[in-house]
Amino acid sequence: MDGLFGGGERYPLELARALAREVDCELVTFGRSARMVTEPAGLRIRVLRPWARLRGHPAHPVNPALPAVLAGADVVHTHHMRSAPSRVAAVASRMAGRSLAVTDHGLGGGGWWGMLPQLFDRFLTVSRFSATVLRAPPDRTAVVYGGADPARYHPPARGEGREGVLFVGRLTPHKGVDLLISAVPPDVPLTVVGTGGHDSRPPESGYPQLLARLARGRRVRFVTGPDNAEIAALYRRAAVVCLPSVNVTCYGQRVEISELLGLAAIESMASGTPVVCSRLGGLVEVIRHGETGFLVEPGNVAELRDRIAMVMADRRLARLLGGNARLLAFEQFTWQACAQRCLAAYPPTAAR
Repeated sequence: MDGLFGGGERYPLELARALAREVDCELVTFGRSARMVTEPAGLRIRVLRPWARLRGHPAHPVNPALPAVLAGADVVHTHHMRSAPSRVAAVASRMAGRSLAVTDHGLGGGGWWGMLPQLFDRFLTVSRFSATVLRAPPDRTAVVYGGADPARYHPPARGEGREGVLFVGRLTPHKGVDLLISAVPPDVPLTVVGTGGHDSRPPESGYPQLLARLARGRRVRFVTGPDNAEIAALYRRAAVVCLPSVNVTCYGQRVEISELLGLAAIESMASGTPVVCSRLGGLVEVIRHGETGFLVEPGNVAELRDRIAMVMADRRLARLLGGNARLLAFEQFTWQACAQRCLAAYPPTAAR
């Protein structure tokens, strides 16, 4: 529960909450102090205290108690396939004959010379794009996508207005916030919500300072560490949400995996807010161009500027896009729908 907390970390928490409404479910995670918490909806959250972190990385906590914690499970569903906990869980589950599924969120690392993927019975991917990146075997793969809670993320009440542009995500160069600041007219409000950490290695480590310089003289507001309620309110108040991710950063670094899914796009859709985002990765599977929002070429500031202006200038178009987006999110992209897809795809619980 401590360390990184972007979309790849929120995903297992929200999915586990939805699964707990259908089956007995326990989420095992890591934090500063060991504890067990039971949420009102029935989800048990077991927090293990890391004994160490491999290479000091927050995604690689180690605790020798993990195999014993998994002993009572019928199905083990890990996240971040190459993380240390997922590797330990995979080996322990394989040895015990437990059914094993994995959802990957883009964490890099080695695959034990191709042996690591062989340990898993099912690959439950967040998009078709993710399945290709993971090179998941088609006969063992199901696309489950992700979701948003339509009760938490919903359109504004009648009479409440919308204003400005919103970005929600990690403040890292591949998210393209520098381009967004340039694309939004200086007199239009832009809210930049940072939901996780940023790169620690130069030159990427200077990215927040770059954004601050670009924002001078513009109506840009940076929000860090918001809670769920604050983020939901920002979605409702925004005229348009922009996710201008790139495959080449402002530092010239090529990004092979930029957006496996885009939870912010789904949360925006559930809020009835049009989305303008880059045409890359899993975003093209979520946003329907011209129906729920617009897709633009990554790095094309002029096209990004034009689409933002189009949505903000035409209230009828914005309402149409937002209404379609809300309907699609409610039909396909809720956490309960994601949980049902997982339950249908889980491997048999009988020992091998």
